[in-house]
Amino acid sequence: MVETELVRIEEYAEENNVPIMTKDGIEFLTEYIKKHKVKRILEIGAAIGYSAIKMALVDEQIEITTIERDEKRYLEAVKNIKKFHLEDRINLIYKDAFDVKIEGTYDLIFIDAAKAQNIKFFEMFSKYLNPKGTIITDNMNFHGLVNKDPEDIKSRNLRALVRKLKDYATFLKENKKYDTEFLEIGDGIAISRPQ
Repeated sequence: MVETELVRIEEYAEENNVPIMTKDGIEFLTEYIKKHKVKRILEIGAAIGYSAIKMALVDEQIEITTIERDEKRYLEAVKNIKKFHLEDRINLIYKDAFDVKIEGTYDLIFIDAAKAQNIKFFEMFSKYLNPKGTIITDNMNFHGLVNKDPEDIKSRNLRALVRKLKDYATFLKENKKYDTEFLEIGDGIAISRPQ
């Protein structure tokens, strides 16, 4: 039942152009959670609840707060989380992440929302990270476009987005408070840990 439902969510995402993590990306994330015994997770960007569900299924003690501002995706996430009976452990918030009041601290903060806002998300939410916690950011390569010559990207909006992702990578590399490792897994993952 679990696998069938997960496949159904993956198919819905593909049919409706909802960006969810790649297979190897989500596999890496869930393994990381297992290995580091992560229990409290804050996710910026729930989309349809796929990654929150996958993370919650790692361990029954995991609690997740996840934020989504798109109404259609939020409503789909509510439905999906209920199907897995995870509404007690996944707190889904329908709001713009910048308007959310967060309480407590987290072992893992997962940034997977509007890519152009990554620096702001990092600065705003990193204060809720446990001293031994981790911030993981997805889509660092953005479908391979980050490593392309900007001249090859036809869309001006896409060029601007890629520039912001490059700025974010620079921000992480130069951040004296965090050590960041960049992995060529999935769509590119950054793992930032407090120094």
